[in-house]
Amino acid sequence: MPTPPPGFGQLGGQAVALGMAGARDLGSCARRHPELFPADPFDDRLFTATAMANAFGSPWETAERVRAAARTSLWVFAADYLVDYLATTRAEIDDLAAACRAVAAGGDPSGVPLAEFLAELRDDLAAAPAFAAHADAWRDQLDRYFAAMAREWEWKQAGADGRPTYEEYLANADNFGSSLVNIAHWIHTGDAYALAHLDGLRTVSDAVQRVLRLLNDLASYRRDLEWGDLNALLLGVTPDQVRARITELAGEVAAMTARLRPAHPRLADYLDLQVAYSVGFYGHGDYWGTPAEPE
Repeated sequence: MPTPPPGFGQLGGQAVALGMAGARDLGSCARRHPELFPADPFDDRLFTATAMANAFGSPWETAERVRAAARTSLWVFAADYLVDYLATTRAEIDDLAAACRAVAAGGDPSGVPLAEFLAELRDDLAAAPAFAAHADAWRDQLDRYFAAMAREWEWKQAGADGRPTYEEYLANADNFGSSLVNIAHWIHTGDAYALAHLDGLRTVSDAVQRVLRLLNDLASYRRDLEWGDLNALLLGVTPDQVRARITELAGEVAAMTARLRPAHPRLADYLDLQVAYSVGFYGHGDYWGTPAEPE
């Protein structure tokens, strides 16, 4: 039988313990914001899967230090559902984005549920010593997230004739939200090296985000068809071509993290684990429960 790598069992156990604590915390967040998290489609499976993804990305951390990343991930799911599946006009999206941008700048959420949840995240981040110096990076990534969400919504409204190219779609991966999660995590944990090299780390994070975007598309293709969502497989490429591109992009990420590793092995692990975990996870479903990728 294969021998597990040294420390595998301990790190795995730590990750599960972190994930269990995180799932309870995300469930509490959802109960505080019931307008954002109706039982259908949000359920305990999504909360657990989201918490586990963040826990396995940094199993050496404490529950408190993983909290900002996990809660931001949950916020992204709420925003995605509101924009992708509930919004019927561009004005709704613009209003939602404006309310959240106002909160990010320190304003009041003004009764907008998504902005109210974001205000909680902002206040948690603002308690970190690094926030004052790096809040602009967080706000910039939030802007990029909403711009990418609105762009994809416009593509969907335009129908088949208005769809983007495969490359345009992949370049719009900021709507996946994982780079927003990473910036929140780095600010919250206050790692001096990460904060001093934040621009470079954002470049690596964006490369990881493109890999995750395509892994998600393979896993969620059938659900995306049912929900009318956009997917890379609707843009003239086959599953095998998408898999080949994932391999190429993952190689680019590995080269970036290899250059990072001598200076900060934990940061390299954090980014590598996002890819490795997602390869395994999306091979068996997605966060919404769709079971299988296309043949």
